[in-house]
Amino acid sequence: EWDRWLLMGLIGTAVGMLGFLIHQIIDSLIKLKWDLMENYLQVSKRNGTWSMGADVVIYLSTGQDGNIHMTWLCALGSGLAMVVLSSGSVLFFCPAGSPSGLPEIIGYLNGTSIQHLFNIKTFLGTFVSCVLAVASGLFCGPEGPMIHLGALLGCGLSQLQSDTLGVHLPIFTRFRNSADKRSFITAGAGAGIASVFRAPIGGLLFTLEEVSSFWDIRLAWQTFFCCLMATFTTDLLSSSLYGFVYRGHFGFFEAEKRILFWNLLDMNVLAFVPTVLLGMLGGLLGALFVSLNIKINKLRMQFFNSIPKLSLRKTSKLLETVLILVIFCVPLVASLGSGRNFLALEVGCIFSFPCSSEQGSAAALLVENGKRGITYLFKRGTHEEFGYASLCTALAFYFILSCWTAGSAVASGLVIPMLYTGALYGRIIGLILVSIFGVQTNKYGAWIDPGLFAAIGAASFFSGVSRLTISLTVIMVSMLS
Repeated sequence: EWDRWLLMGLIGTAVGMLGFLIHQIIDSLIKLKWDLMENYLQVSKRNGTWSMGADVVIYLSTGQDGNIHMTWLCALGSGLAMVVLSSGSVLFFCPAGSPSGLPEIIGYLNGTSIQHLFNIKTFLGTFVSCVLAVASGLFCGPEGPMIHLGALLGCGLSQLQSDTLGVHLPIFTRFRNSADKRSFITAGAGAGIASVFRAPIGGLLFTLEEVSSFWDIRLAWQTFFCCLMATFTTDLLSSSLYGFVYRGHFGFFEAEKRILFWNLLDMNVLAFVPTVLLGMLGGLLGALFVSLNIKINKLRMQFFNSIPKLSLRKTSKLLETVLILVIFCVPLVASLGSGRNFLALEVGCIFSFPCSSEQGSAAALLVENGKRGITYLFKRGTHEEFGYASLCTALAFYFILSCWTAGSAVASGLVIPMLYTGALYGRIIGLILVSIFGVQTNKYGAWIDPGLFAAIGAASFFSGVSRLTISLTVIMVSMLS
């Protein structure tokens, strides 16, 4: 069995490298987008007291050299360019890559034959579409496509043959059967989850709970080894490279700033009351999200199937993704008003919004990259950071637009939107508790913290939509500890 374990290790390493590459490209594209916007801004630092976590807050002054409206047009234009390329890559290059990929992988592993699901064109199209869709600002994440890409690597590396490229290597030929092929695809899918969340046990449990119906103890250990290699590879590369720039710390696994809860929080039995409420709310909103998404996709299919010409149908699907981005950006542009001073948050990229606290907080939650926005919501000790108006506004936008985005013609995942949506209403519940009991400074009341309930709310909505329980708990613990 040494060759099987060797292949599992190679698949895990390849998926880990791919996960690192995807995140680096997404971060670089986002930074490039905001660097372009800075060309239209005159930045001047002043003393500001409003802060968000450990990040730096500055004020922007749109003097003669600054043009805030051109800044937003630049942001909108770059976002639209990415969306068009993202949607076009799956519509005109590889139609099998347009959905998230997870339902197709589940269907394949349970006996459904799907054409072009594991070929080179699907891999390239999914990769390009995923990084551009996430970097553009659409309400999506890279998780679903990473599962698909991991499964693609599992299939390709185990079979070592490609009809598209005409390659048939004469090694590992004994694995060229449907049973072994499914095993390696299962391991690759789990490694994709492990690489995204740095959670090898979570990746194993996810494949067991959600992906595969055919399982044995040998496959469990081999999948776990594959997930371990994926997590280790991603962490090893991330320890030394950021934005493709070598930092000189190879092999030093520094505690990441985006992981938020360093210490266990002393809990009170009363904390279970709002926790149960959040669980029920997550189930109800999760069911609403799924139901609404099914109806949207039915309407989408009916509309596009009514268009007889194939090229016009694909163009219409591309225009739908453009419309989603425009609908998101227009209210933010309209909210700028005519003021001259704008608040900006510098977190490796710069965005701007009016210096009204509620309006600015809502804009920050909507404009910021999804992972970083979740970080802000999870922060402990930030009771006054966001108000009800900003949280409710962001919740309405995120819930509706992420539901609309799911199923559109881009390779995208739903995990980041699910975590973000749940964190928003979880933080609202936390603010209600703070309004009732006040900010608690003693250790017995420290659990009354909006950041804590944002994390619980994120888990509740994730579970309500995905119906995951055990693997979700492990993934959340891996993210927050």
